[in-house]
Amino acid sequence: MITYFLCLVLFTVGLYAILRKRNIIKMIIGIIICEYAVNLLLLLFGYKMNGRTPIYSPNQEILDMVDPLPQALVLTSLVIGLATTALIVGIAIRLYEKYGTFDITKIRNLKN
Repeated sequence: MITYFLCLVLFTVGLYAILRKRNIIKMIIGIIICEYAVNLLLLLFGYKMNGRTPIYSPNQEILDMVDPLPQALVLTSLVIGLATTALIVGIAIRLYEKYGTFDITKIRNLKN
């Protein structure tokens, strides 16, 4: 139960960085923290204490197996998250090249 709470704490730290920070790089780091908190929560949903892998089973019993679906979802989420992060960093670099700052409030005040 404590691990679910720690996932919530990690997610709120990322959400705080997204909502309260004015630097684009810090906001991107907050997005990454939120993504990994959700991935960790998905992995915890499929975890069983003393569970075994669903691939190898010497006696072909289905007892105490770990659910492989959340693991596959997290692998897919990691790939999509990496692509999304690369896109966001590319946009941040273009904003820096155009405006010369990563500060959102200064970018909003500029008309050009």
